[in-house]
Amino acid sequence: MSINKEYIDQQYESLAQKELKVWLEKNKKSPSIINRMTSGTQRSINKIIPDKIHQAVTYAIEKMVKGVLIGNKFIAPKPFLGGQLRVKEFKARKSIKIYTRTASVEGAVTGAGGILMGFADLPAFLAIKMKMVFDISAAFGHDTKDFKERLFMLHIFKLTFSTQKTRNETIDILENWDEYSSTLPDNLDDFDWRKFQLEYRDYMDLAKLAQMIPIIGAGIGAVANYRLSKLLGKNAIQAYRLRHLQKAKKLD
Repeated sequence: MSINKEYIDQQYESLAQKELKVWLEKNKKSPSIINRMTSGTQRSINKIIPDKIHQAVTYAIEKMVKGVLIGNKFIAPKPFLGGQLRVKEFKARKSIKIYTRTASVEGAVTGAGGILMGFADLPAFLAIKMKMVFDISAAFGHDTKDFKERLFMLHIFKLTFSTQKTRNETIDILENWDEYSSTLPDNLDDFDWRKFQLEYRDYMDLAKLAQMIPIIGAGIGAVANYRLSKLLGKNAIQAYRLRHLQKAKKLD
C-alpha cells in the first residue's frame, strides 16, 4: 500500500513547524550571566587593542565578505524551483554534508601549520562557509545573484557568529524580512562592518584560538571548523525554512 505523497509533505511541514518554533525560542532567549560576562571580558580586551588594529581587521573582513557577496569569486548556483519543503531541505543537507567535510579538512591542514597557517584559515574557512550558504539559498529556490538575498545570507552569519544580544536582534529581522528588506542599504558600504567583525572575530576566537598551536592545532582545527560550519548550515536551513513557511501561510 503506497503512502500518499501529499500526506508525507503535510507531516513533514508539521514537524518542521515544531522544530522552527524551538529554534526561534532559543534565539530569543535573554543573554545569560555567562554570556554577559564573556561579552564584558571581550569588550575590555578590545579596548586595549589599538584602534589601528581594529581598523585593519575590520577592513580585511569587510573586503573578504564583500568579495564573496558582490564579486565573481563564486558562480551563483541555479535556484531549485521545486515546491516541496522536504525536497528543498534534502538538497540543502547534501550541501552541508559536503562543505562541513571540506571545512574540517581545511582546518586540519591549516591547524597543523601553527600560527602562520592559522592566519590563512580565516579567509579560506570564510569562503567555504559562504559557498555553503549560497548553495543552501539556491536549494530553497532563491536567486543568489539578488543583492538583498546576499544580505539575507549575511544576517544568517550574524545570527550564527555573534552574542546572544545580537542574535535576539537578528532573529527579529529574519522573522520580518519582507518588511525589513525595504529598509536595507542600497550598497554594502552602509553596512556596520566594525560591529560585524568584532562579534564575528570574538566568537571565532573562543572556538579557534587553540588551532594556532602547532601539531595539536590540526585536530582542533578539524573539529572546530566542522562544528562551526555545521552550526551555520543548521541555522541557514531554519532561516530559509522560516521564509518558506511564511510564504506558504500567506498563500493559504
